[in-house]
Amino acid sequence: MSSHPVLLLLSGSLRSGSSNEAALRTAQAVAPAHVRPVLYDGLAGLPHFNPDHDTEPLPAPVAGLRAAIAEAAAVLVCTPEYAGTLPGSFKNLLDWTVGGTEICDKPVAWLNVAAPGRGQGAEATLRTVLGYTGAHIVEPACAQVPVHPQSVGADGTVTDPAVRDRIRDVVALLTAAEARP
Repeated sequence: MSSHPVLLLLSGSLRSGSSNEAALRTAQAVAPAHVRPVLYDGLAGLPHFNPDHDTEPLPAPVAGLRAAIAEAAAVLVCTPEYAGTLPGSFKNLLDWTVGGTEICDKPVAWLNVAAPGRGQGAEATLRTVLGYTGAHIVEPACAQVPVHPQSVGADGTVTDPAVRDRIRDVVALLTAAEARP
């Protein structure tokens, strides 16, 4: 087990090969050596949120999600927008965080990889829900970084050098925020 601080990467997409996941895989690839980026892969396995089940013992997938958040020093989100807001599956993930305290005061930022002028509904909803959880939104690290599907390589990361540099900058800003006392 590494002693490096964990940067938890949360994708709001269930689609295989999504631009959102490609951006997060790129964040893994360009993260500084002192950070351990971890891509959360349990979105599809989370049960539908039910407040009656938000008690101990938590459903195993929810306990796993909360443990991953608790272990993280910071969280980077990348989610698509569906029908002007967050995808239901990702909103469900966030709903499971409201009843816990794991994300409270934790540095959080997001990448919006949609084409310019798109994705603001998802960002607004994300900002609202994260406000309810008490997350510390690191504004300078929240960025619009369009990722074109044709710029994703066979390894699942973004090949465009300018986009890679921008993602590297976002990760640096977010991880610098987590390092501050």
